[in-house]
Amino acid sequence: MTTLAFDVYGTLIDTHGVVRLLTTFLGEAHAPIFSQRWRDKQLEYSFRQGLMRDYQGFKFCTTAALAYTAAEFERKYSLGLSNAQQTALIEHYSQLPAFNDVRESLLRLKNSGHRCYAFSNGSHEAVSELLKNAKIFDLFDDIVSCEEVQSYKPNPDVYHHFTKKTSAEGKGTWLISSNSFDIIGAAAVGWNTAWLQRTDDALFDPWDIEPTQIIASLDKLKL
Repeated sequence: MTTLAFDVYGTLIDTHGVVRLLTTFLGEAHAPIFSQRWRDKQLEYSFRQGLMRDYQGFKFCTTAALAYTAAEFERKYSLGLSNAQQTALIEHYSQLPAFNDVRESLLRLKNSGHRCYAFSNGSHEAVSELLKNAKIFDLFDDIVSCEEVQSYKPNPDVYHHFTKKTSAEGKGTWLISSNSFDIIGAAAVGWNTAWLQRTDDALFDPWDIEPTQIIASLDKLKL
């Protein structure tokens, strides 16, 4: 039986779903730039925590990255965010939408007999809330959170934890992710991988490790 591990943020859930709210704070020109910078810093902070072995949780990464980006935009563009606006953005992060191809694709895969797991840097509580709000929680066998290892992707420990917890075999396990670092991390421990290229301008990291598949949407996944 094939075991499918789905990354959540950026793969199933649109992290740029905050742009509409950001637009009301910063305007149309700056909102997408802010959103991307926030996401980049969020991941950077998770990498730092992993390297420092100083786990503080993914919400810390998200909140600290928002504070940094807000300070940066105030300095560069004289566009600040109030404490109330930052709080509203953090609250909105639990209500981000799923991409349009997600529910039907997951339903098809589950009905085909595949085991489907959400596999995320986010905490079990945060991911559960996110998936429930996006109306896709019922399509997963379980959630595997990196908080259980007190580290983050692409630490190999988190991929080994996934296979142990789900009783999966590396060769029968697939990671589906839009994040290059995640795909490379999973490939390094022997998993099959499908890189979900969500946008035409997305580039895969040139690390001499190629995904098993490159797909433009979840309904293109072939198993």
